[in-house]
Amino acid sequence: MQTASFLFEVAVFAPLIGFLVAGCFGHLMGDGAARFTTIAFMTCAALAAIGVLGFEMGGGMNTVIVPVADWVHAAGFRADWQLRMDALSVSVVAMVTVVSLLVHVYSVGYMAHESRPVFRFFSYLSLFTFAMLMLVTSDNLLQLFFGWEGVGLASYLLIGYWYDRPSACAAAIKAFVVNRVADLFFLVGISLIFIRLGSVSYDDIFAALPAHVNDTFQLFGTHPLLEVIATLLFIGAMGKSAQLFLHTWLPDAMEGPTPVSALIHAATMVTAGIFLMVRMSPLVELAPVTRDLIVLIGGTTSFFAATVGLVQPDIKRTIAYSTCSQLGYMFVAVGVGAYQASMFHLTTHAFFKALLFLGAGCVIHAVHDEQDMFRMGGLWRKIPLTYIAMWIGSLALAGIFPFAGYWSKDAILEAAWMSGNGMGHYGWLMGCITAFLTALYSWRLIFLVFHGRPRDGHLYEGAHESPPSMMLPVVLLSFGAVVAGLALEPLYIGARHAAFWNGAIAGVPGQSVIDRLEQTPGFIALVPTFAAVLGIAVAYVCYVASPGIPAALARSLRPLYLFLLNKWYFDELYDVAIIRPYRALARLLWKGADEGVIEAIPEGLARLTSGSAGQAVRVQTGSIAVYAFSMLIGLVVLLSTMLFYR
Repeated sequence: MQTASFLFEVAVFAPLIGFLVAGCFGHLMGDGAARFTTIAFMTCAALAAIGVLGFEMGGGMNTVIVPVADWVHAAGFRADWQLRMDALSVSVVAMVTVVSLLVHVYSVGYMAHESRPVFRFFSYLSLFTFAMLMLVTSDNLLQLFFGWEGVGLASYLLIGYWYDRPSACAAAIKAFVVNRVADLFFLVGISLIFIRLGSVSYDDIFAALPAHVNDTFQLFGTHPLLEVIATLLFIGAMGKSAQLFLHTWLPDAMEGPTPVSALIHAATMVTAGIFLMVRMSPLVELAPVTRDLIVLIGGTTSFFAATVGLVQPDIKRTIAYSTCSQLGYMFVAVGVGAYQASMFHLTTHAFFKALLFLGAGCVIHAVHDEQDMFRMGGLWRKIPLTYIAMWIGSLALAGIFPFAGYWSKDAILEAAWMSGNGMGHYGWLMGCITAFLTALYSWRLIFLVFHGRPRDGHLYEGAHESPPSMMLPVVLLSFGAVVAGLALEPLYIGARHAAFWNGAIAGVPGQSVIDRLEQTPGFIALVPTFAAVLGIAVAYVCYVASPGIPAALARSLRPLYLFLLNKWYFDELYDVAIIRPYRALARLLWKGADEGVIEAIPEGLARLTSGSAGQAVRVQTGSIAVYAFSMLIGLVVLLSTMLFYR
């Protein structure tokens, strides 16, 4: 176990060393040495994480606390810096480090033509990875919040990496601000946990839960305490994982370089919300109303994002909305108590979503940074390896047997059905409709980009396959997208899941919804696959057999088309309801209160003093007669006053 603990520490802190070396000394080392340094430390982290996962898969792992340092000791509050090594953290650390390593390697080729030095870019990637590792290995909520804010900072730096582009700067600020809104609720939830349960340590919180099941909280009425806390934590998770109403930052995050998009969408920031809810599963289990809310938001988000993805012209935004949709599936699993299935889909999704983004990056690289799919076409002849990789990623995303997404996504939908309640059935219905839409927009992308006649001859003629540094990660991720589901299914949700998780996730062995998946009716289990195959068939008809159909539908259903193209008008609604009133209030306070009162008072006093001094100067004429006359007047006034009051 000491070996496992040591490897676990290496996996967590190696990216931090890479960040510090490349970030602090990159300008002296040069880009080549900085790239090598970050990739070398990420390789160490990935190999160490795989080693720890091997220990876990070999015989199960009890929860081990690895102390790092004393941290916060203040009165009755205590939060030490220590790593929690259990099946949940080990599995996520392995996934994050492996995907991040592949993204680092891919970035060597993708950023090769960057005009400015790129050592900061690679250091930011390592910082992003370290922050996520801090989040998932935390042993208390305060340490988790440190990593939570760390991934927010790193995402700001990476989304706005091309800071000379106004759109990139705006997207970075938007991501930062939207997440701060959600983080406020998360902080209140952490504070309420400490005030009412007495600790922010996971073990102390989970041990205290049974004693507080019947506690209430007074705010606009009386509410169950655990429901309030769980809802606050879920709102925080909604921001990080881009769920409906707090999702608007995610599509705009595409302004960053494509490797950043892959890292955000596959392995780091957006998975943080899912991890939080699974880590806090003992609390969520005791909050049935919150669980229904999670299913409602997750199911609706999956449907919303899929509808928007149907009409997006940008290749990266289409894939971005698929991320939003797949995260909705994961929240549905959390809401019905299938936490293991949620983590299963989070892991398989990391492989095929990273594959799709890096494949899209290869397409963009091939056509000289063009992202509009309607300017592409026929590219499979020019970039056949990328074409095959995009097929593999899309098959996994659509949930086609035997690719990775089939095992995890279908498990979520089966769990939603087998939950036996109306909200679970709502999640199943939305998930099945989304499965059809996902296949439709995925093959819309494939047919628009790779099939048909080239729509821009210049882009087509100049297209070429990406260099080996970009294709190697794509090939490895393709392999993961094929086999990850089949390989991990027995451990995550299959016969060995109880021994594998070993208490890291809430639930009584033999009584959770995961244990009833084999009882799912055959027809119910086949519906998602039928929906996906139907979506592929419809995409073929609309974009290959009869390519005029989409344009005709867009014309005949123009209001609906514009509604979807403008993302259900959420940005416009927020602009009218929040941003403009906020700007008006800010301008009022600026011009009226700040400049009109706060700045006007000292400026007025200064003007009064200056004017008085100017008038007083005129009295100083230099004439002795005037001075004598003034003294005489003063003396007369003084004597008159004394005689009057005598």
